Amino acid sequence: MDLTSVLIFAGALFVAAASPGPGIAAIVARVLGRGMNGAIAFTAGVALGDVVWLTLAILGLAVMAQTFSIAFLAIKYAGAAYLLHLAWKLWTAPVSAHDLAPDTSRISRVRLFLAGLAVTLGNPKVMVFYLALLPNIIDLQAVTVWGWLELSAATLAVLTLVFGSYVALAARTRRLFTSERAMRRINRGSGAVMASAAVAIASK
Repeated sequence: MDLTSVLIFAGALFVAAASPGPGIAAIVARVLGRGMNGAIAFTAGVALGDVVWLTLAILGLAVMAQTFSIAFLAIKYAGAAYLLHLAWKLWTAPVSAHDLAPDTSRISRVRLFLAGLAVTLGNPKVMVFYLALLPNIIDLQAVTVWGWLELSAATLAVLTLVFGSYVALAARTRRLFTSERAMRRINRGSGAVMASAAVAIASK
């Protein structure tokens, strides 16, 4: 695959990924409410979901995606339900002076990863980009295995830059809250954002 095509794809993906949506909202809310603990696992799941949709588009499986719509609906609703669970935990979390420090409690990285994956697989904006817009950017019939690897690498590179920037900004913002009252507000605000992301995913 020629470099120009990869760069055009990367540019289009950057614009689409940087636009705030349910995935970005969930990532930011997670970091604001709980710091960096589990953020990498959750964000990695969101990013890998893009590679899944990229692969489906390259293989020409848009019809198959429609055929297995029930499975995708199940994934979507499972992801939305877990986001609501996280939102409730953020909203109801007790705050003490200890909570102002970074969260070091044990948490299931696998569960967070799968939640992030479900967020992307159930996000209509991501589906539209890869299943509808991507064929207008790349000649999918001419993509080889090596071309798929190049596009996958470009996808992960772009998403690492975009998501990493949001995570860093959210983590820095979180450090500005130095009182229990402020932390309680940010927890509840993050919970509300997380719940909104869940509703946005489930309602599309």
